[in-house]
Amino acid sequence: MSRMRPFPCVEQFNKLLSRVVNLKKYLAAIYLFKDICNLMVSVDEYTLNIAINSYCLSNCVDYGFSIMGWFFKRGCVPDSITFNTLLKGLFRENRVSEAQDLFRKIVREDLCELNVVTYGTVIDGLCKADRLRPEAFAEMTEKGITPNVITYTALICGFCNLGRWREVKMSLKEMIDCKIYPNVMTFTTIIDALCKEGLVDEAEDVLHIMMQKDVVPNVVTYNALMDGYCLQGRTAEARNVFDSMTSRNIVPDIRRFNILIHGYCKKMKINDAIHLFRDIPRKGIKPNVATYNTLLHGLFLGGKCSVAVELFAELQAAGLKPDFYTYCNLLDGMCRNGHAEQALLLLDALEQKGECLHISYYSIVMDGLCNDKKVHMARAIFRDLPSKRLEPDVVTYTILIKGCCQNGLLEEAKDLLLKMEQASLLPDGVTYNVIVQGLLVRGKYDVAAKFLEEMDAKGFSPYSSTFALLLDSLGTRKHNPSILKTIQKWAPTIRTPALHLGGQLPKERKASISAHVVAKVAVIPPTILRKLKVMSKAVETEGSNNQGQRDYVGQH
Repeated sequence: MSRMRPFPCVEQFNKLLSRVVNLKKYLAAIYLFKDICNLMVSVDEYTLNIAINSYCLSNCVDYGFSIMGWFFKRGCVPDSITFNTLLKGLFRENRVSEAQDLFRKIVREDLCELNVVTYGTVIDGLCKADRLRPEAFAEMTEKGITPNVITYTALICGFCNLGRWREVKMSLKEMIDCKIYPNVMTFTTIIDALCKEGLVDEAEDVLHIMMQKDVVPNVVTYNALMDGYCLQGRTAEARNVFDSMTSRNIVPDIRRFNILIHGYCKKMKINDAIHLFRDIPRKGIKPNVATYNTLLHGLFLGGKCSVAVELFAELQAAGLKPDFYTYCNLLDGMCRNGHAEQALLLLDALEQKGECLHISYYSIVMDGLCNDKKVHMARAIFRDLPSKRLEPDVVTYTILIKGCCQNGLLEEAKDLLLKMEQASLLPDGVTYNVIVQGLLVRGKYDVAAKFLEEMDAKGFSPYSSTFALLLDSLGTRKHNPSILKTIQKWAPTIRTPALHLGGQLPKERKASISAHVVAKVAVIPPTILRKLKVMSKAVETEGSNNQGQRDYVGQH
């Protein structure tokens, strides 16, 4: 076209640009736009809107805004398409506040005519960011703009994300009353939300209603339902959905395989996952990095380390580039299976290759070394981080603190906590639980109580394993009033137990610390809850003198 004389009209160039964008070659479209401008072709507002859209779809919305100046230079006026595209671009980059500011400016300064697409874009963007604003929907109707199925679907999606099912029902009823009927996207949105809430049977009911209304489910609908079954461990039903898609002539996609492979791995059906993985090429589909990552994780969980390493080599042979999650799965899998030193060698090899390394890789290997009682090696990695231009984060510090506590190095653990705060990193709930457990195991009850008070003041709760250690500490020969006060603080309605001579708390008094404390402190596993209830019942009925030891199992 550039060699033709005279040049084709701008409409021909616009058609070419549109086709390139439709092929999702956004970068190519941007270069083509620049070439068109260099040829001194007199572009119009349609050309400029395509350029803005290309930048926005390339996650370069700021460059999209720079095109606005071209409008004024050429005497063009930005229209609703221009501003709708910029709003979508901002929401796409999760710049929600800036999108809201732009929308307010459009309304305040009357920059363009507001239409159903403008409001639909804003409602959809806010709902996806969990910032639902139903008043925007009301404002649209007040302006006489009739909502369409896309607008209603966006609103319903927002209500679903917040679990506001009553509003979902009301919106659906309102839709139908307005002669706007739910489409496949509307039903799929509801099915997906129900599945994520664990309401997969209700989602199946919605699917039946959908089909009764002659709305044909698509691959996204069935994938959502499969995911819901897999989340509940119902892999047989997920497989039925998987097979039914073939009988309904729905073109399979790789996500469909990834979902079921993940479901099999979660249920430790590793052989089923492998067989399904090997079946992918026979369907004319290529596994992607996510497929390999999912199966790698499952193989390591199942202890099949050598098969996992072979799969990693296969990934590379297929021309795929390992990503952040690939390396995390590899390092974590090796460490979980007692091969922390091999994971360290892999990390060294990545360094030598010049791979972009992440602090998470080092944290994973440090955790594996600590679990293998090789705290000195973990400490050496920690000390070398600055030389690699990496800053330890809360997770890194917590892992080393845990390693120190497990090996009785309590003073070093407290020093690390101090250094962590000096580095402007705030300890989180995991950090506090780790150090409290370490102190309780070593019998440092008074120090543990101080950390528990600090932890409670910052809004963190003890884990069930920490609480079990707290209860066990009441059975020691040594009287620990600070721990008792801490438990009383969490359960103010329980009266102060009397102490026997010698300061030992009677077993029957300890038994009264039951579900009240459980509800206040943390979600206690059923095994511990049943134990507490049994203890309480024994005291209430017989005042039994059974002095059996508790055997709480804490994961510390």
